[in-house]
Amino acid sequence: MFEALAALAVLLVFFGIGTATGRHRVVDIAWGLAFTAVALVGYLLTPGHWLITALTVLWGLRLAVFIAWRSRGKGEDPRYARLLAGKGRWYPLVMVYLLQGAIVWFVSLPVQVAQRHDDGWSWWMLPGVLVWAVGMVFEAVGDWQLSAFQRAGGHGRVLDTGLWRYTRHPNYFGDACVWWGIWLVACASWPGALTVLSPILMTWFLVGKTGKPMTEAAMSARPGYAEYVARTSGFVPWFPRS
Repeated sequence: MFEALAALAVLLVFFGIGTATGRHRVVDIAWGLAFTAVALVGYLLTPGHWLITALTVLWGLRLAVFIAWRSRGKGEDPRYARLLAGKGRWYPLVMVYLLQGAIVWFVSLPVQVAQRHDDGWSWWMLPGVLVWAVGMVFEAVGDWQLSAFQRAGGHGRVLDTGLWRYTRHPNYFGDACVWWGIWLVACASWPGALTVLSPILMTWFLVGKTGKPMTEAAMSARPGYAEYVARTSGFVPWFPRS
């Protein structure tokens, strides 16, 4: 209950910021901060499972800081401009902020359950930490490589080097790994295993709903993108096809 209120509070604050500035892209910053708030409030309520709390907070803060840095000085995100065009003032609150708050609460269930059922260290946590670490590397390095490419004049072109040579979406793949890793850590106690729908939902959004499909639709007209798609794995990293 309190974790849900924490996520709601973060998103309501950013709804106010987005409404005042006319830039609802700030919800992307709120996304990572809402997960961070859920983990910290859960830990304060039941001071247990510092590991899963730390993994969530590190991921959430890195993502929020990176997106805030990337979006500084920019106007509205075209995705939100299309989604909200012609809609009323309160439409973004329901269809963007509150909806994302509900998703944050559901995806973070492994964290919440693990904090309430902390059985101490288990070797089962090790593969979870490793999967989480792989995800953090792919997400952070992929974001850095894309930002460096754009700063070097890559806007409107296709990045096909570094991690982007092996997957068209290293950041989304990393995001999915992070949450599968967190779920594996939660599986150290049996109630955590019951939250498997949380990483499944996150992966579904990344692969089939708001992540990969929307990004590829926006990039489809770029010169050379069709050839890049033909030779590069769509999600899971693999060697490029000839």
